[in-house]
Order: sequence, then structure tokens, then C-alpha cells
Amino acid sequence: MSSKRLIICLGIGFIFMTCHNENKPLEDKTLNELYTLMQGSYNSKAQSIADSSYYNISLHMYPIWKERGKFLYVEQALHNMQDQPYRQRVYELKRSSDSTFNSLVYTFKTDSLWVGQWKHPDAFDALTIKDLDLKQGCNVILKKVGPSHFQGSTNEKSCKSSLRGATYATSQVELFEGKIISWDRGFNAEDKQVWGAQNGGYIFEKIN
Repeated sequence: MSSKRLIICLGIGFIFMTCHNENKPLEDKTLNELYTLMQGSYNSKAQSIADSSYYNISLHMYPIWKERGKFLYVEQALHNMQDQPYRQRVYELKRSSDSTFNSLVYTFKTDSLWVGQWKHPDAFDALTIKDLDLKQGCNVILKKVGPSHFQGSTNEKSCKSSLRGATYATSQVELFEGKIISWDRGFNAEDKQVWGAQNGGYIFEKIN
């Protein structure tokens, strides 16, 4: 590697990238860390035992389309009704600035075709990003705040929702090694909460 190339790589590296050699693309280590932290199967069993106002929810997040970017298939369901998930999404992780990351949210045109396919990520090779619908304004902006620790949220009132009388929804997320805290809520036109947990986010602990 030339001295000029080395200086450029070191200069960028202090921000967010590492340079290996001239024949390999720059690697975003922090983006990879975030992507890896999110992967796996989780549930909120412990929280539901400690506080009966929370359900035991299963959360599965597994990588798909590995050659196309940082994509995850996401499925959530009541633990005893995993054959009937209430949420199926694809998340796309991208860096948006030197210090922030963007988690874009996509929905399926036909959810039922993909139930349980977190067990078979290669099944999604039959799809492309054009087969999904982007949820405009529902992206979560994340920032690293410590070792293996990220947190973020949607922009205020940008994610439109009509569920149970809501006009917009918000998401707050905190990621740790082996744990995710997620607080999704819906609000009506008077900014009154109409759905979602009242006292704080769901605490999902990794089981696999």
C-alpha cells in the first residue's frame, strides 16, 4: 500500500472505517457491530413474569440478502402463537453520518407467504427490494453510545399509523449484547397514546 493510500485509510478509520488493502472495499466496523448485535431469536418471557402488564413476545431477526447489503428479516408474535405473527418486516441498515445509522423498514405485499421463514433465510432470495414497500418516515435513527450499546428512535410524528385510532407511531430502541429494549407506541391527533406499552419498552433477551 502506498504511503498516500495509508494516510487516507488512517484518516477515515478514526471516524468509522478500516482499510485492509487496495483490492478490498473499506469495512465499516461499527455498522457490522450493529448488524451483528441485532441478529438472533429473543423473547420477553422474564419481563412478562415480573410484570403481568407485558406479554411474552417472541422476536426473530435473521440476515437475508447477504450479498446485497445489511438486511434482516424480522418477525414478532405472541410466544404461544408464533404461527400467527403480528409483525413481519425487513430492516435495511445503513450508515447515515459519521455518528448515526439508519434502519429502514419495509413491509411485504403478502405477509402470510413468509411466516416462519426466519428459519430459512435463503427463501428470501426469491424476492428483491422492489417486491417490498418502504414505510416512509418509520426509519429508526441509531447512534453508538458505548461498547456494544446503541440507541435511537424514529423522528417525531414522521411515522404515520391508523392502528386503533392512531395518527402516528413512534419507536424507541436500545441495543445491548444479548438484549434489546423496544418501545413502540401509537398516538392520536391529540397526542394521546392509544396503543403500546404504557410504562416502558419491551425487554427482549436473546435465547439463540
